[in-house]
Amino acid sequence: MNLANDRYTYRVTWSEEDQEYVGLCVEFPSLSWLAASPEEALAGIRAVVAEVVADMEESHEPVPQPLATRRYSGRFMVRVPPDLHRRLALEAAEAGVSLNRLASTKLTYTAPSTPGGHP
Repeated sequence: MNLANDRYTYRVTWSEEDQEYVGLCVEFPSLSWLAASPEEALAGIRAVVAEVVADMEESHEPVPQPLATRRYSGRFMVRVPPDLHRRLALEAAEAGVSLNRLASTKLTYTAPSTPGGHP
């Protein structure tokens, strides 16, 4: 298995519908692998991703870059309704901070720090 495939973002979760564990890869949302144990589900999805990456490379198709190796600037633009913008600007002014600082603080306390949702 290509070492680069180990850098993809994998997740294993229980599927109530299938009554099995399902292995997933964030960078390949159309792929999944069902298995009786979490370990088998992880091994299965990793093998499928390796096969798909090999096929893509052989066909000279672009292969998704692993999220873990991407560079993030720390900046992104978000559009919100004018009323929300107004309320946030007022809250920031009352707190004596910039709107940017307020939004960053709110995101820090509401967004999980890991893909699994655990800070």
